[in-house]
Amino acid sequence: MRKYLGLIIAVGFIGIVAMWLMSFYNGTVSANESVEKTWGDVLVRYQERADKTKNLLEIVKGAADFEQETLTEVIEARSKASSINLTADQLTPENLKAFEDAQAQFTGALSRLMVTVERYPDLKAVAAFRDFQAQYEGMENRISVERRKFNDAVRVYNLL
Repeated sequence: MRKYLGLIIAVGFIGIVAMWLMSFYNGTVSANESVEKTWGDVLVRYQERADKTKNLLEIVKGAADFEQETLTEVIEARSKASSINLTADQLTPENLKAFEDAQAQFTGALSRLMVTVERYPDLKAVAAFRDFQAQYEGMENRISVERRKFNDAVRVYNLL
C-alpha cells in the first residue's frame, strides 16, 4: 500500500487540477455567453430607439413646419447609428468607439430636435408627440441600464 501512496497522491492532485481547469473553462464560457447576451440587449435597446425615432420624425413632419436642418441631422444620425451593428465577436476598442460615436451623434441630434420642438406649442399638444416624449425618456433609461449590465458582464469576463 505504501508503494502506491505516491501514485495515489499524484492522481489525486491531477484530478483536482483537472476539476479546477474544467471549472475555469466553464466559468469563462459562461462569462463570454453573458457578454454576448448583454451586448445583444444593448443593441436591441439602440434599435428600439432608432425605430421609435422614425415614428417621431413622422409625427414632427406632419405636425410642425420647423428647421429642415435639424430634421435632416436627426435622419442622417439615425441612419448612421443604425448602420453600425457589432456582433460580440467584433467588440474591439476601435469598433466600440465608432459605435459609441455614432450613438452619441444620434443622441445629440435627438436632443437638438427636442429643443427645437419645445418652440412649437402646437406640436407639444399632439398626443402622439407627448406619448413619444414619455417613451423617449424610458428608452434612454433602458439603454443606460443595458449598457451598465454589459459593462458589468465585461468586467466579470475580464477578471477571469
